Amino acid sequence: MIPPLTLWILGDGKPGHENQSLGLAEAMARRAPCQIHRISLAGQRGIIRRVRAAVRACAGLPKPDIIIAAGHATHLALLFLACKTGARSVVLMRPSLPMGLFKACIVPGHDFKKPPTRPNLILTQGALNRVTPPSQTARQGRIILIGGPSRSHGWAAENLLAQLADILQDGSFQLTDSRRTPEGFTREIAKLSPALEIFPHSQTPPDWLPAKLASAEEIWVTEDSVSMIYEALSSGARVGLLAVPRTGQASRVLRGLERLVAEGYLTPYSEWQSTRRLKPAPTTLREADRCAEEIARKFHF
Repeated sequence: MIPPLTLWILGDGKPGHENQSLGLAEAMARRAPCQIHRISLAGQRGIIRRVRAAVRACAGLPKPDIIIAAGHATHLALLFLACKTGARSVVLMRPSLPMGLFKACIVPGHDFKKPPTRPNLILTQGALNRVTPPSQTARQGRIILIGGPSRSHGWAAENLLAQLADILQDGSFQLTDSRRTPEGFTREIAKLSPALEIFPHSQTPPDWLPAKLASAEEIWVTEDSVSMIYEALSSGARVGLLAVPRTGQASRVLRGLERLVAEGYLTPYSEWQSTRRLKPAPTTLREADRCAEEIARKFHF
C-alpha cells in the first residue's frame, strides 16, 4: 500500500492566500491520499522571526513531501523549510524571489506581459481556490457576492443598488459581502427585497462559501472581486458581472477580466439587461485539479 503524501501549508494569516494553498492541497487529496498540516506565520514580522516561527510550528510534524505557500511573507520560510526537510517547494502567485529557487511556481497568466518559458512554471487562469468540481446533481440557488473598493476599482453605491434592485426582481437570492464592503452597504441592500437572505462574511465559517458556490445555479459578482469571480467560474454556475467604476488604470487583471467576457465566461450586467439571462460558460475552470495533476507529474507522485 502506497503511504499518503504529507503536505505542509505555510500560511501568512491572510484568508485569500491560505485559501489558494488549501485549494491546491485539497485537489491533490482528491486524486491521491494526503495528510495536510497547516503552519501559520500570522502576526510574525521580519524574516528571521518568520523563519524561527515556522521551525517552531512544524516541530513534531511528519516529514513533508511538499510544502505549499502563498504570499511574500512566506517565501524565505518556505525555502528554509524545504531545504531543511528535503521537501519540494511549491509557491503560489508570482514570487518576490527568483522563480528558479522554487521547485514549482503556480502563477496566474495575467501576472506576465509575456510569460517566461520555465520548466518549474505552471500558468493558471486566475488564482486557485477551494471550490470543488461540480457534481452531477441538479444545481439550485442563486448567490450574489459583493466586494468593495480596491486598487483597480472605486465604488458607486447608488448605481450598484440600482443593478441589484433590478436583478432581485427575478426572485430569491442569497448574498454575502467581503471585508472590503463599505460599512452599512449590506443594510441598504437588505431594503431592496424581502426575499433576499444576507450572510455577512464575518459570520460564515470558512467552508460556507465554497459549498454554496459548488451547488449554485447562478452567481453574480461585483467586478472588483477578482478572486471571487474565479471561484464562481470554478463552480460550474452561470456567472454575471456587476459593474463598479474602474480607477482608470489599465492592468493585467482587468485585461484578464475583459478576455473572460469576450470568451463568454462572464455575462456583464449591461448584456443581461437585454436578455434577462446569464449565459453558460464554455467550460468550467478546474485549475486547482489541473495544477494538482501537473504537480504529481512533475514530482512523479
